[in-house]
Amino acid sequence: MSEFKTDLEIARNANKQPISKIASERLSIDEKDLVPYGHFKAKISSSFINRIDEKKDGKLILVTAMTPTTAGEGKTTTSVGLTDGLNYIGKKAMVALREPSLGPCFGMKGGAAGGGYAQVVPMEDINLHFTGDFHAITSAHMLLSAMVDNHIYWNLEPRLDSRRVSWRRVVDMNDRALRSITNSLGGISNGFSREDGFDITVASEVMAILCLSKNFDDLTSRLGKIIVGYTRDLEPIFCKDIKADGAMSVLLKDALQPNLVQTLENNPAFIHGGPFANIAHGCNTVIATKTALKLSDYVVTEAGFGADLGAEKFLNIKCRKTGLSPSCAVVVATVRALKLHGSADPKNLGEENLKAVEEGLPNLLRHIENLSKFGIPTVVALNRFPTDTEKEISKVQDVCQKMSVNAILAEHWKDGGKGASKLAETVIETIENKNCNLKFLYEDKDTPEEKINKIAKEIYRADNVSFSANASKKLKEISNLGYDHFPVCMAKTQYSFSTDPSKKCAPTNHNIEIREIRLSAGAEFIVAIAGEIMTMPGLPKKPAAYEVRIDPKGNIQGLF
Repeated sequence: MSEFKTDLEIARNANKQPISKIASERLSIDEKDLVPYGHFKAKISSSFINRIDEKKDGKLILVTAMTPTTAGEGKTTTSVGLTDGLNYIGKKAMVALREPSLGPCFGMKGGAAGGGYAQVVPMEDINLHFTGDFHAITSAHMLLSAMVDNHIYWNLEPRLDSRRVSWRRVVDMNDRALRSITNSLGGISNGFSREDGFDITVASEVMAILCLSKNFDDLTSRLGKIIVGYTRDLEPIFCKDIKADGAMSVLLKDALQPNLVQTLENNPAFIHGGPFANIAHGCNTVIATKTALKLSDYVVTEAGFGADLGAEKFLNIKCRKTGLSPSCAVVVATVRALKLHGSADPKNLGEENLKAVEEGLPNLLRHIENLSKFGIPTVVALNRFPTDTEKEISKVQDVCQKMSVNAILAEHWKDGGKGASKLAETVIETIENKNCNLKFLYEDKDTPEEKINKIAKEIYRADNVSFSANASKKLKEISNLGYDHFPVCMAKTQYSFSTDPSKKCAPTNHNIEIREIRLSAGAEFIVAIAGEIMTMPGLPKKPAAYEVRIDPKGNIQGLF
């Protein structure tokens, strides 16, 4: 490129095709099976999804990454670039991604629609309200919250003990002031005062349920199984007991349908669902993934943050519950991130530093080793930055080659699909020549404590796992309720294998402290909260929202 353009400028100048054309020409979806939201985004009707159930599945490619750093690794960018690369070499491929949360968009991370010449569009719509899915999830969650307090107010059967309400509230924004609150103040007419709190919408059990549901009936059934609290005799009270499940499913009816958009190179993309990867399971919806597999020969999907979080949950939770199995995993790495896991000065990442690269490589290698425990063949995508030197790139490739893993230089940010063509060819070659024999890290019959220990010791490489008194008490309650067979969703910092975000690279000799346990009976997993991770993030000192505005021409500025 002779002229530098920002991601926003590239997205706005995209030669987008009408979404009806993408649907009909690329996916053989008739216009009657589309629910359009303007010219460039649409939902796929549930009736169409039901009709294609007998079609043969394509191959699933999981994109994950090394441990995140402030330099950015470009996992979404690589997912989009690889999809364009596969189409560039003549394969029929599409990508299935999560929807961005407004919290990070206005907080620290900013937008999440890829970057450079590997983006999904319309970028601004995707990063903001999109098709309203998150609003529907928030509304459904808050309807249940309102009905819980209404149930207590009218003293309805079964009697819910106001001291034992476990259902919190949500909003799709980073707001630390709402983490712990007291509600129902102001007198008798406002109900019974009690402690409460908010999580961010992407940590909601309703979000997890939407993303794991196979169809509308499964969605409604799972909503009914949500535990909202307990009686004085410690008997669980479910969402269906207070008759909220039907109304919640109505609010989620349209949100359950996958959203179709396109890449900059006019390749189809599903963007649907958006649970966080450090405080939820971090995967897009099962419906979007399975529908994409019926429509394409290759489907690229992404699991959030590093492989220790997103990929582990994708495999141990999503694949376990749905029968999905990736044919190949792609671990995204950058020279800059490796330097930060080494001894490099963050202010001098553009300078060649082979020593820092070598010091940071154990982080990448550990993620590769971890994925091998699941029996998945792996390729490393070395997402190139302009300041990366040939010696630094060769160092990464040589070390990976010693582990019999190809580290492929990918330049999709600069050159789109063409820049990812070598990566695409290597992924296809890996799929064709190496079998995936998916195996889970633990068995259903293992106790929750055993599952947590296996993740902590085999994936995080912790020496010890400890449980707070409250966490141990909750695990006993879960066992008494008969939910021991559920998989575990670990919630911890994304910045380290440990629970201390300052411990970079590949720490050992550390302890994983489980301070809280939450039961997601509808989503069918147990959440183990480790260290200081918060289910309601806060805004940074200088939030991204400072820069977001409308310019005199009516264009949004500062979003990306």
